[in-house]
Amino acid sequence: MEEIKQKIDDYLRKAEPLFRDIEIQTPSKIDLKKVTGEFKQMALAYYNDAKHFYEVGEYANALAALEYAEGWLDAGKRLGIFK
Repeated sequence: MEEIKQKIDDYLRKAEPLFRDIEIQTPSKIDLKKVTGEFKQMALAYYNDAKHFYEVGEYANALAALEYAEGWLDAGKRLGIFK
């Protein structure tokens, strides 16, 4: 349980400046086909990482990787590039 708490502490510490310094931008031109492929590739990579971590008993890392994969899929759905 201490391992998971430490990972959460690390994530929170790293995430704070990202949220504090975020800037909204709207690109004038974007290649949605490219973006769709990249989002799918990232989601699949994190899913495969999760399976690997699970197989080697790194359950906290497996859960984190699954959450990242789901985040890519959710972002794609919100952008309208995934059903």
